[in-house]
Amino acid sequence: MGIIWTIIIGFVAGVIAKFIMPGDNEPSGFILTTILGIIGAFVANFLGQAMGWYGPMDSAGLIGAVVGAIIVLAVYGFVRRPT
Repeated sequence: MGIIWTIIIGFVAGVIAKFIMPGDNEPSGFILTTILGIIGAFVANFLGQAMGWYGPMDSAGLIGAVVGAIIVLAVYGFVRRPT
């Protein structure tokens, strides 16, 4: 159930992160934004567990997932920046 919950939270976090951090170089597609939000939720889970904020069976909440999604969107924007 933890992975499914992370995917659901990541979906919501991706949409919220897109509203917080709009831009021309950000992914404009709804599906890509959602996928990056889900990846951000997994990143938040991993970093939170690595830093000791969450236990082994805990997952990041909505705020942690939004922060993770914003980080992933920022990295995506820097990588996809035209030269």
